[in-house]
Amino acid sequence: MGPLAEGKLRERAVVMDVGDLHRATWRIAHEILERNRGTEGLVLVGLQCGGVWFAKELGKVVEQASGSGATVPIGALDVAYYRDDIGLRPVMPVAVTDVPVPLDGAVVVLCDDVLFTGRTVRAALNALVDMGRPAAVQLAVVVDRGHRELPIRPDYVGKNLPTRRDETVVVGPEGVAICDVLSEAGP
Repeated sequence: MGPLAEGKLRERAVVMDVGDLHRATWRIAHEILERNRGTEGLVLVGLQCGGVWFAKELGKVVEQASGSGATVPIGALDVAYYRDDIGLRPVMPVAVTDVPVPLDGAVVVLCDDVLFTGRTVRAALNALVDMGRPAAVQLAVVVDRGHRELPIRPDYVGKNLPTRRDETVVVGPEGVAICDVLSEAGP
């Protein structure tokens, strides 16, 4: 089993390796800079927990690619208490929310590893509104796997990856894999 899938997952196919992730991150960074005409007023916010590492990596690349020497603020957002399935499953806050700058008037780029139904992004939008009134909110994801249940579309995508609903997509700094969930009885 590869390093991407551990525990109760069996890796079926690696669809992006480290090099692919690096190229996709650089492409997304350039798209963000072009669309926003630089880094002024830009804030990257990673969704806990899969989007935080992506926001940090994307922030480094945006700063390098801009050539301005400007630092882009990077935050983390836990949306556990904003989810619409709060009564259907236990609320499990993953980690702290830490957004280091005021969001009023900022261009916020929400960063996440996988976009699936869109419900986590909806929760994130609600959480952001509680923190201020951004000038704009954009969405950057490593993988868009489809199956949207809400009218949400990413602005920046590393890879569009059509999947079945019963598949699991595992994304991390070492790559992207499609995995099967193992039953309790084993493979």
